[in-house]
Amino acid sequence: MENAAQPRIRVVAGLPMYNEEETIGTVITKVLEHVDEVICVDDGSSDSSARIAESCGAKVHRHRINRGYGGALKTLFSVAKEMDADALIILDSDGQHDTEDIPQLISPILSGDADFVIGSRFINGGSSQEMPAYRRLGIKVITAASNLSSDLDIKDTQSGFRAFSKLALDRLRFDAEGMELSLEMLEDAHEKNLKIKEVPTIIRYDVPKGSNFTAISHGFTVLTWALLSLSQKKPLLVLGLPGMGLFAAGAAMGLNAVNQFTDSVDYLVGPGLTAIWVGVLGLSLIATGLVLQSARNFIRHLLIREFGLD
Repeated sequence: MENAAQPRIRVVAGLPMYNEEETIGTVITKVLEHVDEVICVDDGSSDSSARIAESCGAKVHRHRINRGYGGALKTLFSVAKEMDADALIILDSDGQHDTEDIPQLISPILSGDADFVIGSRFINGGSSQEMPAYRRLGIKVITAASNLSSDLDIKDTQSGFRAFSKLALDRLRFDAEGMELSLEMLEDAHEKNLKIKEVPTIIRYDVPKGSNFTAISHGFTVLTWALLSLSQKKPLLVLGLPGMGLFAAGAAMGLNAVNQFTDSVDYLVGPGLTAIWVGVLGLSLIATGLVLQSARNFIRHLLIREFGLD
């Protein structure tokens, strides 16, 4: 008796799209060489991006207004689940990502080794052609803050070249509408014990039209989100250490003021009050950090006991 045919794996590519008529046609044509179907989310474009995408064989879903990168990804995830896709690849529609890397990106998912794969510029074999030095520095700072918050050792948290398994499509939830989604998605995957892997890729910066976000606005938004997340998860680190520094500075200023007491009472008043103020602020930060850390640990243990979550 012949073995039953193996079920066919359905791989879908998703492209957020906002005024990308110069590049979208070429990108879709190249992507279709490696996947079964292409979904484009037209995020409020005012040009011919949607018409060109449809003529090149993509399914287009339209947003009436520009909702941002996170909003586009929410739609892509929803449509991919409706299509019962086995894997979803996300890449930019401006030509920055090398479509020839799609098989390498999807391989860990098809083999069951990962649920969430990131095309990384900063691991062995990856690179970022023509990336400005200030942008590279910004990504490194954001990545460091994110890794402190989540305890992940991800080298490229800001890469938009990503792949997701069916399990990841079902489990991942995210609220952000902007670029901070890149970090929120990683933290949610980690909390839900999804397997995350990085593979090398090359990302270009010499494309006709780069990111719609400036490096400064993008970096500020994402870094702010990373620091807020870090303060929620490790309040003792974020508040306690600065508090100890302020308390030590206040104590040093106070001792100096006391030492100068014999010289002049007027000299004592200003530094003395400042020392008290700085010391109290430091103690307040330390106390706040301890309280928040204790509350977080209590909630975490409660969730583990009640639901088995870690």
